[in-house]
Amino acid sequence: MRAIVTVVGKDAVGIIASVCQALAGYNVNILDISQTVMQGYFTMMMVVEKCTLPVAILAEEMERKGSELGLQIHVQREDIFNAMHRL
Repeated sequence: MRAIVTVVGKDAVGIIASVCQALAGYNVNILDISQTVMQGYFTMMMVVEKCTLPVAILAEEMERKGSELGLQIHVQREDIFNAMHRL
C-alpha cells in the first residue's frame, strides 16, 4: 500500500515530529516528504507505504490527530490521488 499524506495548518514548532511519530505508530514508512511554510501557514506532502491499518482507517486516525494538533491531515491511496489529479 502506498498513500499520499497532506498536512496543512498554522505553522508551529513540532508539526513534522508529531505527524511522523503518529505515522510511525502505525508502522508507516515515509518514502518522500516535502514541506514549506508560506506566510505563517505550514504545508507538507508525503508519500508513504507499509501500514498496519487499511488506508481508510489510517485516514480517520490521522484526521483525528490533525484535529488534536489544529491541522488538516488527509490520507489517500496513491492510485486514487493520481486518478484525481490526472488531466
